[in-house]
Amino acid sequence: MASAAVFARSGASPVVLSAQNVGMHYQMKRTQQALTALARFNLNVTAGEFVCMVGPSGCGKTTFINIVAGLLPASEGRVLLNGREIAGPGRDRAVVFQSAALLPWRPVWRNVAYGLELQGVSRQESRARAQEYIDLVGLSGFEESYPAELSGGMQQRVNLARALVIRPQLLLLDEPLAQLDAQTREQMQAEIQRIWLQTRHTALFVTHQIEEAIFLADRVVVFTPRPGRIRQVIHVDLPRPRSLRVKRTPEFLLLEEQVWSLLHASPT
Repeated sequence: MASAAVFARSGASPVVLSAQNVGMHYQMKRTQQALTALARFNLNVTAGEFVCMVGPSGCGKTTFINIVAGLLPASEGRVLLNGREIAGPGRDRAVVFQSAALLPWRPVWRNVAYGLELQGVSRQESRARAQEYIDLVGLSGFEESYPAELSGGMQQRVNLARALVIRPQLLLLDEPLAQLDAQTREQMQAEIQRIWLQTRHTALFVTHQIEEAIFLADRVVVFTPRPGRIRQVIHVDLPRPRSLRVKRTPEFLLLEEQVWSLLHASPT
């Protein structure tokens, strides 16, 4: 059995997630056409790291998230979490999707506590832990509000709190801000950074927005067109915490141009 902690190199942070030669093949139901979403995909993510993934539509970003979440089995290769191969969903991972998908008949605190209830945590402890994360995401005072009474940004805060409350080892975010208007989206980027700086969860974040990826990430993984491989990994050395004003700086714009050029480069 693999050791519980894998190290990228001597003295480095432990590798929490390791994708090794991952491939994913589909067959289209109607046409029976073979489709390869991922091919020879390799990636290590270290403890406490915030990694963003960008790439063309259909390049396999969400497919990879679903494999890591245990929702899809890889056709080839393997994915290790803390040295153990992922074979299905688990409490050590939490996923934040595009849609908040809150239960409309439950108030905020009971939506946040839902995962704890499924784990058999007592109502008293579930309420206390839910309150901790409601406070963390800035929704104090809305504990008894129902989803229909919340804005889109507030619903995504509930969605994020619901994922964090189970205290996962790995947080997976699949375009969680895609359905928000531009101003709310920027505000939520700042909020996600603030929350991450407090929790330091290892995070894997999918987005189509280059500036969003650079603002949030320690590293930006740039995908090739399908079949998805890693074209290049860009290290973001901008100091934290980052103000939204950093997006106007020459350093930020240079990184944005670099990622843009990679996304629009000719296929290799």
